[in-house]
Amino acid sequence: MKRHLMGVVAAGLTVALGVSGCGKGSSSGGDSDGKTIKFVAAIYDDNTKPYWDALIKDFEAKNSGYKVNLEMVDWTQMDAKVKTYVQTKQVPDVLNYNAFSDFARDGLIYKASEVLSPATLSDFTPTFVEQAQYNGTQYGLPFISSARLLFYNKELFKKAGVTDPPATWDEVKSAAQKVKKTGAIGYGLPLGPEESQAEFYSWAMNNGGGWVDASGKWAINQQANIDTLTFLKDLNKSGLTQPNPETTDRKTVFNQFAQGKVGMAIGGPFTKAGFIDPVNKDLDFGVAPLPSKSGTEHNTLGVMDVLAAFKKDDGKNKEAIKKFLDFFYQKENTSKFLTTEGFLPVTKSAGDALSADPYMKQFVDALPTSKFAPTTNPAWSAVAGAVKQDLGTAAANEDPKKVLDKIQETAEKAG
Repeated sequence: MKRHLMGVVAAGLTVALGVSGCGKGSSSGGDSDGKTIKFVAAIYDDNTKPYWDALIKDFEAKNSGYKVNLEMVDWTQMDAKVKTYVQTKQVPDVLNYNAFSDFARDGLIYKASEVLSPATLSDFTPTFVEQAQYNGTQYGLPFISSARLLFYNKELFKKAGVTDPPATWDEVKSAAQKVKKTGAIGYGLPLGPEESQAEFYSWAMNNGGGWVDASGKWAINQQANIDTLTFLKDLNKSGLTQPNPETTDRKTVFNQFAQGKVGMAIGGPFTKAGFIDPVNKDLDFGVAPLPSKSGTEHNTLGVMDVLAAFKKDDGKNKEAIKKFLDFFYQKENTSKFLTTEGFLPVTKSAGDALSADPYMKQFVDALPTSKFAPTTNPAWSAVAGAVKQDLGTAAANEDPKKVLDKIQETAEKAG
């Protein structure tokens, strides 16, 4: 879900889209033959490019005359890249991203029904169709999903005398203190500019907080969120996290966890295949529900990344896009990506096989009741960008309330 996720700020993205959106499908940079498309894909790990290279080679062999030009972009650069694509009207034909509703609002992308066959459309799981709509119409194309749970190092826990994974925040702090005494990092806290919004929301939703209130209005600076950020700051200031959480991205934390240097961290289904197995297949770790302040609720963060198909050359690219997307969404192709990368399915046809794996099943089971960021709100891109830029500073030296007030201000200005 991966998140979904990135390093350079996207706070100005919505504004940029608003300016560029007046073209309503007049984006330049397309290929005049109508059979060549540009696909910008996010880098999830070292396996991503080989997968797409092979899939595109297969697609081109089976669809004579059609060509896909692939550009791979690291998540830490993706927000800035997307902003540039839109501002310069050089958008790709297909984009792998974690937001879409601002594109839909500004008339930049096709409806899902325009670029996918009815068979492909009907294969999406309803949960993700709902997350892919703007004003009641599906524009986003669900790509991969993820759920977040607590990973813990069983060996470090045993060494520290911690018998069970923590269920409450007090237990998290206590376990982290004990793990620290063994010489390891108690809790890995990634609040750097890659995906701090997911880390924070994983904690806030388990304290009655979140991005919006019951009516859907932005509520970023609500008291529950202030208390959550204060707790995370306390973990850092108590020396229970790695140094400088505000500049640490999740891949750094996951790598340290894989090396046996971190007692606990929030991860997803991809953590095992993408980070643990390449370092130490024998790492003795467990997966548990996310801790909550009270210990009585254990909400799970759900993440969905999407594909967005951009209007170009007065619709001349539509047929090539549809051919490529329907090819990717064939069960064997989507299943291969999921198993290669360790993500969860967004289609019914790809879902059954993954549930047979006990490791994956715990994430699949958590997904239906997961809570998602408000990605259907066009202002979310600006909000997520502000979170990535500013939130981590509260774990260092800034006042949590002031930081959240600033992000709230961004949300209200963006709509």
